[in-house]
Amino acid sequence: LQDIIQAYKSGITLQGNSTSLGRWDFSGSFFFSISTITTIGYGNLSPSTAAGRIFCIFFALFGIPLNLVLLNSIGQLMLSGVQHCAHHLEEKFHWQKKATLLMRICALLTCLLLFLLLPPVLFSAKEGWSYEEGFYYSFITLATIGFGDYVIGMNPDRTYPGWYKNVVSLWILFGMAWLALVIKFCINLLE
Repeated sequence: LQDIIQAYKSGITLQGNSTSLGRWDFSGSFFFSISTITTIGYGNLSPSTAAGRIFCIFFALFGIPLNLVLLNSIGQLMLSGVQHCAHHLEEKFHWQKKATLLMRICALLTCLLLFLLLPPVLFSAKEGWSYEEGFYYSFITLATIGFGDYVIGMNPDRTYPGWYKNVVSLWILFGMAWLALVIKFCINLLE
């Protein structure tokens, strides 16, 4: 039993009559890198050697600040896109504050759909979770809480497409940038 537990911690999972090191293929490694620099830390995967742990420390030391810069840039790009569209509406229809409000509401609803309401449908299909479990995973992940009770791509009874973890990793980056804007807006309202 100890050997089985150690093998699982090393990334070996039984799938039919063969074993898989899928956690450390490109998609699994990319997902681990994203969960490290976003500080989500699901707790299901970690370096097991001293050299791996030291590398992870330096990777995080440089990766986390770079990720914060990236998230800020993505958020500013999203915000400037909304402001640009609002400006065009103001000019075209001669709306003053209505255009800005309309664009913010449209952007909020579109991003809500893209980052919180649609991903649970994908997670339901690929992970076998209910919609509510997928929604819970989406919010807990984008808020960087990362309890680890739900983690994508970890069910040994399922086969995952190669693109799956990569797409989810990009969803995490853009979703975190959007959620940061929403949280910033909430902070401004509270202040």
